[in-house]
Amino acid sequence: MFLETICIKNGIVQGIEAHQARMRDTALCFGFHAPVLPDLSAQVPIGLKESKKVKCSVVYHEQILSITFTAYRRKKIDSLKLMEADVAYSFKYSDRSVLNTLLQEKGDCDEILIVKNSCITDTSFSNVVFSKDDLFFTPDTYLLNGTKRQQLLREKRIRETRVTVDNLHFFDKVYLINAMLDIEDSVGLSVDKITMR
Repeated sequence: MFLETICIKNGIVQGIEAHQARMRDTALCFGFHAPVLPDLSAQVPIGLKESKKVKCSVVYHEQILSITFTAYRRKKIDSLKLMEADVAYSFKYSDRSVLNTLLQEKGDCDEILIVKNSCITDTSFSNVVFSKDDLFFTPDTYLLNGTKRQQLLREKRIRETRVTVDNLHFFDKVYLINAMLDIEDSVGLSVDKITMR
């Protein structure tokens, strides 16, 4: 089974074309036809209509298996632990047990930053963007090519580069991005808050 996490901001579904495209690509790779998403904004429960951001989770395979809506609450991330792992997550599976197992090793840190072959990839729930002065870069060694990452690349707000454990010190800050988070949401921290302990 697969998952799409879709942001509904002030009642408007964000990036729906990108989510539908990812569903089609996933279905093509796994040999089934992607189900059609309904009008998600019309299905937001009345109690959540006033929420600024609503997180919509769609679990699907050949058909939509569930759609849930929750008021979005941003995680507080003040520290990241580098975690070396040979993990594959190029499709957004609903089963996140591999990532959750890694996350249990975060120790005193708030989140993990997964390293594969000495290259920086993603956190357990987001892509990452690094800043240097006024320029923004995302690792070319991502695990999942997220919809927000693709959007920022298309808009030329970020560019791809090789980010490794050895060149992390070159950057100033790291930002976490996903369908619910953008660079301007300020879920960013100084690279000196990334630890190997």
